[in-house]
Amino acid sequence: MRLRWLALFLLCFCLSAESLIVYQVRIAAMAGDVPRARQTLDLYHRAAGNTPEYLECLSWLGRGELKARNYAKAEETAAEVRKLVLARLGNGRLDAVPSLATALGASIEVQGQVAAATGRRDQAVGFLRDEATRWKSTSIRARIQKNLNVLSLEGKPAPPLEAAPGLTARKPQLLAKHLGHPVLLFFWAHWCIDCKNQVAIVAELQKRYGARGLEVIAPTQHYGYVGGGDDAPRNVETAYMKAIHSQFYKGLGDIEVPVSEENFGVYGVSSTPTMVLIDAAGTVRLYNPGNLSLDQLAAKLEPLLKR
Repeated sequence: MRLRWLALFLLCFCLSAESLIVYQVRIAAMAGDVPRARQTLDLYHRAAGNTPEYLECLSWLGRGELKARNYAKAEETAAEVRKLVLARLGNGRLDAVPSLATALGASIEVQGQVAAATGRRDQAVGFLRDEATRWKSTSIRARIQKNLNVLSLEGKPAPPLEAAPGLTARKPQLLAKHLGHPVLLFFWAHWCIDCKNQVAIVAELQKRYGARGLEVIAPTQHYGYVGGGDDAPRNVETAYMKAIHSQFYKGLGDIEVPVSEENFGVYGVSSTPTMVLIDAAGTVRLYNPGNLSLDQLAAKLEPLLKR
């Protein structure tokens, strides 16, 4: 218990006042205590006004309401966040202020998810498509696309993969070159602990089903930094990614590992790992941001394999 409180004290000591308020509101909202999160935020708002950090916190309240299935309040809060962010943004660049980008991305996500959860799926898809187009050149593109893909990608033709330079000796190919085989896309990031934990599962799928046609492709992308969060140019980050791949992903063998931000944008990979299962005809049969068990993946994969 002492160690936990000491860790919390050190965290609070190291954070700025703005970062601390975001942390406090996020923790309370995601724990289901939205009233306490709102009370904390109201105190900050009276002192600081509509700062970018306030808007980011307000977006966490919307996410908390969504988690609690208070759909009307979640939608109301998300709409308020959107209105305030756009007013503050004006003609400025969204990604110039990270808190504004986070807040706007969250508000769009909540609005789309509320519409889908309350029987307005077509409205949600239309809204997310419009937003994906509007914010295509910003950092929230993948987040919006993820929510759109969750609602609409399964049963549709798989979007093309950019045959970008790869991390392994095997040269990445266009996705069309894999027609005739079921394909598992395993999107990962060099900083992602969950991705490393999924490698054993993907390797086991290869072992079980490779002879029956399964092919695995493991796309990744640059993030602009290396271990510890230190900024790094592309060549340095690429070398770091190769080292991470050699250490943690060698169990997958010499598979295609295309490195492309465009692939992540098209497939809406704002959460890693993301798993996409494509049948031999090129149709998406599973789209899942987050972890999956071996049994879950095998159950989806079995019907697609050659007998």
